[in-house]
Amino acid sequence: MNPRFGKVAVLMGGPSAEREVSLKSGQAVLAGLLEAGVDAFAVDADAAVLRELETRGADRAFIALHGPWGEDGVIQGALETIGMPYTGSGVLGSALAMDKLRSKQVWMSTGIPTPAFTVLHGEQDLDAANGELGLPMFVKPSREGSSLGVTKVTGGENLHSAWSAARALDACVLAEQCIQGKELTIAILGGNALPAIRLETPHTFYDYAAKYEADTTRYLCPCGLEVSLEQQLQTLALAAFEALGCSGWGRVDLMLDEAERPYFLEVNTVPGMTDHSLVPMAAQAAGITFPQLVTHILETSL
Repeated sequence: MNPRFGKVAVLMGGPSAEREVSLKSGQAVLAGLLEAGVDAFAVDADAAVLRELETRGADRAFIALHGPWGEDGVIQGALETIGMPYTGSGVLGSALAMDKLRSKQVWMSTGIPTPAFTVLHGEQDLDAANGELGLPMFVKPSREGSSLGVTKVTGGENLHSAWSAARALDACVLAEQCIQGKELTIAILGGNALPAIRLETPHTFYDYAAKYEADTTRYLCPCGLEVSLEQQLQTLALAAFEALGCSGWGRVDLMLDEAERPYFLEVNTVPGMTDHSLVPMAAQAAGITFPQLVTHILETSL
């Protein structure tokens, strides 16, 4: 066993709507750590997680929790209270990145481009959003992941149902301009941007099914962009990541419009690590195996 990290608890599951994806990510991470010779064990995180970590003698935590409670600064703050090192972003970076509204506000203040948007406080705002942003548009909960509750609205008659779907998951709902063009994601690992991946799906957009269930989604890496443009996007992605106070590792999602202008959508501070996930694909393109990847991520806890 690799003694450098001590005993590592892989936190997975949790109470969020992304529980099932988190369990898959966590099991993949656990297998990779064990293959790399790390003394690791699984913890299905719940309200008693701190007690379990102390009882089982964990030295540090690898966070593989997705969504609220595990990715929004809550578990990070809890681990801080017992002095336990953990992977990835701290409390502030996690909280800001999980909140798409605050992410956009920070980016706008620092000159990082993001699609136009408006907050839907209630059904009374739907017509105004339609007039301001036009169709198609996206309606999404501000603090969810994996495209849960996100709807691409192509007709005004669908606005109410889209708002209701998002509102069921979060009190804060955004309507966002739809950028037509290429969808890209750029993984961040230890202060470096990995090769960009371009996503193509026959679905209406890159939704939950396209992310985790479909075999029709295409992942293009190399992404097909000019080298100079990809390097510019990698630099911007790092800036977008750091502007939110994020650190360690993560993934930055963006759109490139038909004039090749970038628009940043969100940062994921604990991206998926399943067999459909993007960070492992980008790492592989950079010559990093999965056991090496999870070891590099674990090093962010040192």
